[in-house]
Order: sequence, then structure tokens, then C-alpha cells
Amino acid sequence: MFRRKATTLLAAVSLAGTAVWAAAPAHTATSSAAARAQIQIRTQTDSRFAASYATAGVRSVEATTAEVSCYRPEVPYSVNLGPLDGYSGESACPGATTGEDVGGTPYATQAGSNPGYPAAGPMLVKDHSESDIRVDPTDPKHLIGTSKWIVSPEGYNHLLGFYESFDGGKTWPVQGHMPGYEGWTDNTDPVGAFDSYGDFYSLDLPYQFFYDADGSHDFSVGTAREPNPAEPSQAISIQVRPHGATSATDWKTTVNGHPDFVATYDSIGNGPDKQWITIDTDPASPHFDRVYAMWVDFHDVVPVPFVSYAQALPGGAHTPWSAPQRLPEPPHTPQGATYLLPHVTPDGSVYTTLTNTDPAHHFAVTSVFADVSTDGGATWSVAGTPVPSVAAPMGYANTTFRTGIEDSFTVGSVLVNGHYPLYVVYEDAGTGVTNSMLTASYDGGATWTAPVRVNDNATAADEFQPNLTAAGDGTVSVAFYDRRLACPAAGSAEERAAGLALDTANPAYGGSLPPYGAANYCVNTAIQFYDATLHPKGANIRLSPHSFDPQLNSPHSGSAMGSSTFLGDYFGNTTGASGGGYTDYTTSVTTDNDGTNPANRQQQLVSAVAVP
Repeated sequence: MFRRKATTLLAAVSLAGTAVWAAAPAHTATSSAAARAQIQIRTQTDSRFAASYATAGVRSVEATTAEVSCYRPEVPYSVNLGPLDGYSGESACPGATTGEDVGGTPYATQAGSNPGYPAAGPMLVKDHSESDIRVDPTDPKHLIGTSKWIVSPEGYNHLLGFYESFDGGKTWPVQGHMPGYEGWTDNTDPVGAFDSYGDFYSLDLPYQFFYDADGSHDFSVGTAREPNPAEPSQAISIQVRPHGATSATDWKTTVNGHPDFVATYDSIGNGPDKQWITIDTDPASPHFDRVYAMWVDFHDVVPVPFVSYAQALPGGAHTPWSAPQRLPEPPHTPQGATYLLPHVTPDGSVYTTLTNTDPAHHFAVTSVFADVSTDGGATWSVAGTPVPSVAAPMGYANTTFRTGIEDSFTVGSVLVNGHYPLYVVYEDAGTGVTNSMLTASYDGGATWTAPVRVNDNATAADEFQPNLTAAGDGTVSVAFYDRRLACPAAGSAEERAAGLALDTANPAYGGSLPPYGAANYCVNTAIQFYDATLHPKGANIRLSPHSFDPQLNSPHSGSAMGSSTFLGDYFGNTTGASGGGYTDYTTSVTTDNDGTNPANRQQQLVSAVAVP
């Protein structure tokens, strides 16, 4: 994700049920302007939305405050922007409680580092943004969340980390940085999937950069300044946590004595990004336990999409990765495609969406198309175009965090009109604020329903980063970040917990600071449920118990001295069987202090709510 934003401005599927749904005839996807004329407007009051956390019986916990985690970064960074927005620079490890290897001596992949690298010692992990969450198909109470594990938000200096629950998300006793790729400056884009054995696969993007004098990130490769010339500059790679693992260090990261690479890149002008993974866990599928890895390679600005696959084996092993294969794109898409989001239907068909952002329109116009393979990834074709054209957000009012992935994709496991449904949700900024729009296909992607607006706020506000999943009974859920509620009022307990007094300098905001009572500024997490044919089940539900300030401790993804900050480009949403029904789990950012986060750092809030 670093490259697209820098250069262009830049499951497991539940087993199929036997129920059959009937849907209204699908419509050919429409343009953004025409679609808005067909939006089904439903609204609820802000007070009802605020109260829905309690009325819906949501439970949540700030999972990443449970343990103290540390690691030795490959590239240290000393800039401290504090006390503004709560920043405090890098800090030496005070003593981890995770049981992870904190790097008291350099890690194996740091052995070939140039002089000056790695850092002199372990550093404290402070912030956790961008996330994914998965439920073990062999045990619905076993969950693994993954996130960026940040030692320096000023330098955007992070590995990937994980947090693990064995009681349905109530507690998260096992967590730490994910080992094996410490010899790169950053590891990024957390995403994982379980195989049928209960082994957890994390698809990783380790990459090298160093800091120029102004604090910007320099991605030059093949030079004496590269931190670690002994390792590839950038890679797509795998970490596997075997079923039954209990400690933070129980990961398989090597194959034949070297890291488990899917693809490596060392040449200037090539850069992998936005990798994603899915595993076919339906025993009836002809490609049962096939692991699909997807990513794009940015040839300078133009992203080229690729797929590789392997077969999962018991004990966290797998067959060799297939040679990367380029995915097809529709005609007349010279700008390339990114944001690959593969999912498998119960018949073994693999679908993924791909997103085009048009440089001819300054990347402000987005289209989304879908690819499909019905032979286990051997061959691919374009299935259809769910979003022909939509105005993409180029930023959000009042705050400095950058936009993320504009769309999300999932598939249903219950037949509708003889087909497994496909669902796409996307951001539409055509009205001046960002709304989340949902469309479906019931014929394999050929045609798509007129989109419906997901967010039901009555007053205009930005509703963004929607994330889709579908439960085994056909229920669809869309989780998203929500800014309809004003920031807490000055002097209130909510304001003190939100840490608003730390927010005193914001170049994007024209009002008075701290932002007491500010509109379209503070953030919550929300969710909306639908049946398989997109009839809403109730109203939007608030998933976060408190609003949070996205300015606090927000990583600087480009340069410490730049104004652009980072909330994450997506967050996690999944479902698991629970008590005869299903529970929806999300993991998203909060900076609120629930009593365990006194420095108002970016933590991962895991919320659980019953699927209606």
C-alpha cells in the first residue's frame, strides 16, 4: 500500500447451506450519477446510533493493550514530534511481556546489514494501525488478528504483529511481532487466512527503505545506502502459524533454509504492493485447501496484477508456489489495476475484484472489475464490472489521515437464483462527502444490482473504508468508519478519555483546537447487516463504545515533516459460528483511553456483535 499512495498521490468460506434465496432481477451496473438517483435513503437519528452499541449488545476490548511488545528494528529513526498529538518518538524496550524474541541480538535476516544497521537494541511497539481478523474453521472461539506493529509513528517504522484469542475475542493473551522478516525496514499490509487444518497463513510484504535528511523515505535499491543488501529489496512472503501454537514465536517462516518467498523484487521500477490471500476450505471443492496469493507489481506508476498458488499440507507446510501469473484486465485500462481481494465460492470458483484509478483524471475517478477462475487458478477471465465509474475520495475534510482502499469484496455461500452471490461495497465521494455504496451480482458477475447507500446518517459526514463479509447463513455485513457523531464536549469524561487536549495543531482544520464538539472529525466504527438479496436487517450499529480522535499518534506514512498521516487503508471484518448462529468480529483503530491506553496511542479495538 505504501507505493500506490506514494507514487500516484499518490477464508475461509463457510460450508454451503441448502437454503435457496430468490432475488429480484439484477440490473446492469450504472454510472455514479445514475446510481445516486436510485439510492435507497434510510436514516436514523444520531442519538439512536450512539445508543445502538448498548441496545445491540456489542462487546469490545482494546486487544493490543494486553501485552508489552518490542523488537529490534532494521532502521532506527530518532525524530520526535511530541508532545504534539501525543507523539513521543522511539523508546527503548522497557521489558516485553509477550514471550517474543525482542532482538537482544540481531535477528537472522539482519546478519547482512550495512554498517549503521540494524538499530542498537530493541524498541517499544507503541501503535497499531490497519488490521485483519480471521476465525479458525476448526474452532470458532479461536481468532487471530494482525496489524501494523509500529515503533515509530513519526517514521512509519513497523513490522507486522498478531494478537490471538481462544475465548471468542474476550481476551487476547498471545501476541507479539510476527518473526522471520525483521531484516527489512517495514513489513506491511496485514492479511491472513486459515486452512482446513487450522494453520494460519499470513501474507507479508517486507520492503527496504532508508531515511533521507528531510525524513522522507528513500526506496532506492542496489546502492551502498540500502540497509540490508543481503536480502531482496522487496518481497511477497509467507508466515505460517501452525495449528496448536501457543507462544509468540511459534511460526514457520523458512523453506529450504531461506524465507518463504512467493516472489522477490530487486530492480528499480518494480515494486510489489497490496497483497491479499484466500484459502479454499470447502471439502466439496475440487481445489480443497488451495492457497491463493495475489498482489500487484508497480512498474513505476502502473500496477500489474499477479496470482500464485500452493497446496496447504498438514502441520503448516505447503507445496511450492506456482510461477506468478498475470491476471487479465478489461480493454482500455492502461492505468493498470490494484486492490486484489480474492474469495472462493463453495464450488471452488475463485473471484477477485481489481480497482482502476485513472491518472487521466488525477486519480479521482475509480472503476472496479472482477476476475474469475474456475479451474483452481490455472486460467482466468474477466467476469464483469460492478463499478464502471465513481468519484473517489482524495481526502477527508478536517483531518490529515490519507484515504485507504476504496472498495471491498466478498462472496456468499448460500445460492441465490442458482448462483453464489458476489458483493462489492465502495466509496462514493460524488456528493461532497464520502458514502459507502453496496451492489451485488447473482449471475457470476455479468450484471450488478443498482447500488444502495450503506450508511444511514441523517446529517452529511464522511463514512469510509467499508469492509465486507458474509456469514454462513447468507447474511452480509458491511463494517465502516463513521464520522456522524460530534467530538466530545470540553470538560466531559468522554473528552478526557479521547485525549482531545493533545490535539492542538492541525493544518487541515479551520476551526478552533482542541476540537471539542467538532463535526465530521472524530471517528467511530459501525456496521450494517443485510440478507442475501440486500434487504437491510435493522439500522447501522455503533461498534465502538467511544468516539476517538484520528489525529493522535497517527503515523506519518510519507515523512515526519509532511502533513499526511495514517489511520490504516482498511480494517478487519469476519464472522464465526456461535451458539447456533453467527457472531460478527471487527478489529479497527481507536485512540480512546479505556483505562488501558493512557497515552492515547493507536490500538486495535475488537468488537463482537450477534449476526441478526
